[in-house]
Amino acid sequence: MYYCMAKLIFVALLFCSFLSVSEQQYTPDWTSLDTRPLPRWMWWNWQGTNPVESIVAYMEKNYPPDWTYANFGPQFRADLYDPNEWADLFAASGAKYVVLTSKHHEGYAMWPSTFNFNWNSMHVGPKRDLLGDLAAAIRNRTNLVFGLYYSLFEWFNPVYLQDKSNNFTTQYFPETKTLPELRELIETYKPEIVWSDGEWEARDTYWNATQFLAWLYNESPVKDTVVRISLCTGGNALVNVGPNMHGKIPPIFQERLRQMGSWLQVNGEAIYATKPWEYQNDTINPNVWYTSSQDNRFVYAFLLIWPKDSNEIILGAPLSSSRTIVTLLGSNADSVPWRVASGDRGIVIDVSAIKLHLLQSEWTWAFKLENISG
Repeated sequence: MYYCMAKLIFVALLFCSFLSVSEQQYTPDWTSLDTRPLPRWMWWNWQGTNPVESIVAYMEKNYPPDWTYANFGPQFRADLYDPNEWADLFAASGAKYVVLTSKHHEGYAMWPSTFNFNWNSMHVGPKRDLLGDLAAAIRNRTNLVFGLYYSLFEWFNPVYLQDKSNNFTTQYFPETKTLPELRELIETYKPEIVWSDGEWEARDTYWNATQFLAWLYNESPVKDTVVRISLCTGGNALVNVGPNMHGKIPPIFQERLRQMGSWLQVNGEAIYATKPWEYQNDTINPNVWYTSSQDNRFVYAFLLIWPKDSNEIILGAPLSSSRTIVTLLGSNADSVPWRVASGDRGIVIDVSAIKLHLLQSEWTWAFKLENISG
């Protein structure tokens, strides 16, 4: 339950890059809006349509029969919340942007929303603007892009349920809640990523989506830099970090994030600003996956498991040439010896001279292949 209210969506930007945005104006229709280039959850499982038996049993055993979800609000105190600590941790993880869940499907807002009286972090629980404090810390201490997730619908909001019972022929909820609240969020905190969610029960016309997006792209304070995310993109790793009721990120999460950062310091060139290669994974080696540099000069082969009983790594996808060079990121060696695989397709990399314990990477090793084709 605290997870629902304190959920943080943390995103490490991997394969996507930001492109410049022109001064073009966009009309409120999908044909126009889709031409814009990129600028480079327990309540439902307890009382929803199909409640989970184990959760229902847990609530019946541990809470009085008149207990409501709202009773959890005051227990979410975030008394140990330190946004500067969060910002430093996220920067150390190697992420390129961070996205906070400003409001999820249960409707609790992480900022003093004008449209969410008595169900937000300023009025219930922490008594502070959690969102604003994190935005300031991210911008003052890091180079991370700050973004926000926002759920359009709310599971049990009576105004939304009224529209739903009317088969969404009325728009009381988006007109009085969603759209003005979204606008307040953007005008106040100026997120450069807006990740909307919770739209699937109604058509886009119910949400007035095109009108909102036209305003976002043409008039909002982030019109030239904002990125709209409606679903998780295939070129990003989305790492969800759930703080506890005190606003602290558990040590195990912190350790994993810092380990990710250490790995990216060594292998970042094979991740950031790369793209999928002609082959996603190798044709004969199931433990190898590929990326490519944007200019196609380099192919990166990620080895998930280091061979225990062999000094050779066989790659079936690459087509080598006399100018092919193989190096291993995190190794001090200038290059790694290789030979053409049998059948004149693929290569065999000789790793007999590599001391695994001396490599800078402890997991997943990236071989850099130059002058390779698919």
